Amino acid sequence: MFDKIEEAYDRIKKYVNKTPVMTSTTLNEKISGKCFLKCESFQKIGAFKFRGALNTLLQLSEEDKKKGVVTHSSGNHAQALALAAKIVGIKAVIVMPENAPKVKVNATKGYGAEIVVCGSKPGDREAAVEPLIEKHGYTLVHPSNDWTIIQGAGTAAYELIKEVGELDYVFAPVGGGGFLSGTAIATKGLLPNSKVIAVEPRNANDAYRSFKEGRIFPSVDPKTIADGLRTQLGSNTFKVIREKVDDIILVSEEEIVDAMQFLWEHMKLVIEPSGAVSLAGVLSKQISIKNKRVGIMISGGNIDLTDFFNHIRSTIRN
Repeated sequence: MFDKIEEAYDRIKKYVNKTPVMTSTTLNEKISGKCFLKCESFQKIGAFKFRGALNTLLQLSEEDKKKGVVTHSSGNHAQALALAAKIVGIKAVIVMPENAPKVKVNATKGYGAEIVVCGSKPGDREAAVEPLIEKHGYTLVHPSNDWTIIQGAGTAAYELIKEVGELDYVFAPVGGGGFLSGTAIATKGLLPNSKVIAVEPRNANDAYRSFKEGRIFPSVDPKTIADGLRTQLGSNTFKVIREKVDDIILVSEEEIVDAMQFLWEHMKLVIEPSGAVSLAGVLSKQISIKNKRVGIMISGGNIDLTDFFNHIRSTIRN
């Protein structure tokens, strides 16, 4: 599987941004180790998702390209598939839940995709996608469980390790598991002795339960600000996670916000809640990383700042 990540990297590298790796003396002092943050917030569409979406579309048959693609997503995968489809020159239809962040909905529309709104309950997304596939023959590009998505997602960790070298730990967020699976495959392929730690919101702990008990638990009414992690593991991602991830730890909503605040204030990085979850796991100190070299996968930075700027405007007007 690792060779597929290398192939994906060669396939997409001329289209994607080679995102920066950031460090912080303040962070290193807080955890008594050396941290390297892979900032996929600087990727096209502001998240790692572009890597997997493009890797998938570039491998479609000409017949499938003519029919177009469909997916379901709360935002980052939606934007990624929309932009990738625009680059490849095919139609993209995106099913988005009614509670998806407006900034992500607007960006998806801006890339030219057709939006279909569905409910926000578990199962609503899949239920809306199925009739579209039956009617139009679209190819489903799953947000996390397709192997080509996983392989594309893994190119971020591949880049990180190629740049910084040896790492004792790599922390990554987990929702549907695509980013984590790709990260784990890339990490173990390059650094077999490095430990991969997944971090999940305590209020959306289905991956944690699945990992600990050996069977997939559904995500039922996850109440977390990390909207990108409100999905559940798939058969492929669960398989990789069981084989290659060393542990999954949980963080509170307050810890997620604290991690966001640290990134914004100390590193000047605008990171969304889902993107800050991995750092929240590091800062929670559930894993001893003293004197260790630690990779931290920052998955994205798409956050709706409308209320923030409206507040500033209101103070100006007053």
